[in-house]
Amino acid sequence: MKCNGSELLLECLIEQGVDTIFGYPGGTILNIYDALYGYKDRIRHILTSHEQGAAHAADGYARATGRVGVCLATSGPGATNLVTGIATAYMDSSPIVAITGNVAKPLLGKDSFQEIDISGVTCPITKHNLIVNDISKLAPTIRRAFQIAKQGRPGPVLVDITKDVTAEDCEYLPPDEEQNSPAARLDGNQIEQALSMIRACSKPFVLCGGGLISSGASAEFAEFVQLIDSPYALTTMALGGMPCDDERLTGMVGMHGRKASNLSVMNCDLLIAMGTRFSDRVTGSIKHFAGNAKILHIDIDPSEINKNVPCSASVIGDLKQVLSRFNSELSPQSHPEWNKQIQQYKLEYPLTYQLDCAHLTPQFVLHKLGEVIDGQAIVTTDVGQHQMWSCQLLPHRHPRYLITSGGLGTMGFGMGAAIGAAAGNPGKRVFHVTGDGCFRMNCIELATAVTYNLPITTVIINNHVLGMVRQWQNFFYEQRYSSTTFGPSSESVDFVRLAEAFHAKAFQVSTPAEVEPAFRASLECSGPVVINVETGTDDKVFPMVPAGMPIDDFWVEEE
Repeated sequence: MKCNGSELLLECLIEQGVDTIFGYPGGTILNIYDALYGYKDRIRHILTSHEQGAAHAADGYARATGRVGVCLATSGPGATNLVTGIATAYMDSSPIVAITGNVAKPLLGKDSFQEIDISGVTCPITKHNLIVNDISKLAPTIRRAFQIAKQGRPGPVLVDITKDVTAEDCEYLPPDEEQNSPAARLDGNQIEQALSMIRACSKPFVLCGGGLISSGASAEFAEFVQLIDSPYALTTMALGGMPCDDERLTGMVGMHGRKASNLSVMNCDLLIAMGTRFSDRVTGSIKHFAGNAKILHIDIDPSEINKNVPCSASVIGDLKQVLSRFNSELSPQSHPEWNKQIQQYKLEYPLTYQLDCAHLTPQFVLHKLGEVIDGQAIVTTDVGQHQMWSCQLLPHRHPRYLITSGGLGTMGFGMGAAIGAAAGNPGKRVFHVTGDGCFRMNCIELATAVTYNLPITTVIINNHVLGMVRQWQNFFYEQRYSSTTFGPSSESVDFVRLAEAFHAKAFQVSTPAEVEPAFRASLECSGPVVINVETGTDDKVFPMVPAGMPIDDFWVEEE
């Protein structure tokens, strides 16, 4: 089939199953947008308000669907506006392909208008990036980009295409065969050593990270913990990978995790860490982390082994594949005394918060949201206190239903991610939980949600401060609240009127009685809704482990 480079690109995207692209046009990518006009019945393009929103939307699409997300941007500032979104995807192992235009090949390296070496800029925050300045390399490069984004540990890939390539005539030839990489072979010695450790322990505890969701291993994981009679905890990135009411689950682990989870890590004799990279927010003090245990680390990425936490043994491989092997070779185990101790931790240290208070609290708001959606709606968050309350208090029942920025901690992530999640799950309402500080960063994407009538309910926990930073200033900076207060509420942004200016439905909530009716009313709306919830300035996230301290050194509200 005769076509030009832009049409060839779109044919290759269709090959890869792409049905939606998020982007923003500009000079060097205009040929691709011209071609998109003729492909609008085959590929949906969502025009975001900012390129960063497009990158976050591609990321949210990928996390919510398990498919590769795609975003487009022009050269120069368009490309650099993608950087934060690419870095966010990189830190959380989310598969996206970012396609940027660049100036024509003869203009490269001459400081041409809107020229930048985006490949060099993004090299540290991508799995791989590729430059196409030869039309014959375009199709194989796009196919390779998707393969790299998906295979092994998922992640972002950038493809930079010069403008002349997008205009040149060429021949489109479908790929010879499906580009599926064979599953990597597991190391038999690693497997045998791991099985020996599991069989020999008396107090096993499993710590599971985002690899549980990206590998689709929930069923195998459930069988495994049942087989070895082990309790387990989840990191932030794994929430929803197992039902929140599973009796073996102790809850989230780490700085704002459950005390039962952290105590279990510190008192087990074998910590089985799966699909997790041992973030400092999980481990606290490395010196004290799991001090009574041998550590067995299972991960698809060999570079993570012994990077943050020294381990006694490791297995390199896809979690679903490793667990299937374990389950086929292990006999049932029993650890009644250890499980009794875990249950005692859970009873003695529940997550407590007040629901009958006179004033409106964030905990009450998230509790009510949990009752309304009951784990059946996709939730995206921004970053801060509202994020931790969402992780702690919402009922997470399904994989890919909680979408949050874990590794990079990107304020402004949630709205773009909600757009991507909604686009990838037509008809399903998405709840975007945010703070007033974060919403200031991404409210422009409300225009996108309105344009495409996406069913997104934004819940603003509006405390008129940068809540998590203020919490740290309160604890560690002698209450010197430097640049974290947005001013008195009478002078702050009126988010209801702002939402209405974007032609979104909006609700103002100031009392506990107004919370649930607003949530339920939003479910009856077809398009975007904003719910501004006024809360106090000094509500804090508890429990909390101060940075760098052992994870059983908890601060709780009573203290």
